[in-house]
Amino acid sequence: MLQNLLKNKLKLSAVLFLIILLIAIRAFEDTIFYDPFLDYFKLNYNNLPLPKIDVITLFFSLGFRFYLNSIISLGLLRLIFNDAKIIKFSIFLYSVLGIILMVSFFFVLLKFGETNKMNLFYIRRFIIQPIFIMLFIPAFYYQKKMK
Repeated sequence: MLQNLLKNKLKLSAVLFLIILLIAIRAFEDTIFYDPFLDYFKLNYNNLPLPKIDVITLFFSLGFRFYLNSIISLGLLRLIFNDAKIIKFSIFLYSVLGIILMVSFFFVLLKFGETNKMNLFYIRRFIIQPIFIMLFIPAFYYQKKMK
């Protein structure tokens, strides 16, 4: 009993640590990542032209941020469910969704940037925020309960 309680405390501590890492990525985003859209979307961006960007640097910065969020999210899924099938499926989903989002973001940015600022805003949100983990945890929990 005591060993089970200690195991759960360690698991909970690890989950909290990973959540703190996700929060830290968000808190220090200005210093860690290159993203001229951080300040741009805080302003009244509908009346402003798009900021000057270095496309290559932005691509690698957004990709790195998505990668960090994905790795931490996969760690959360591993701790919460401890199921290899869920982890493999999540890796597949993160890979496919990451590619689709990155291609979509840069396509919209380079082809329709000035006219589709809201699309840029929302696609970028899915890239930089760990939104998928908030969808995956309840979905996998429900799936496990149904089995």
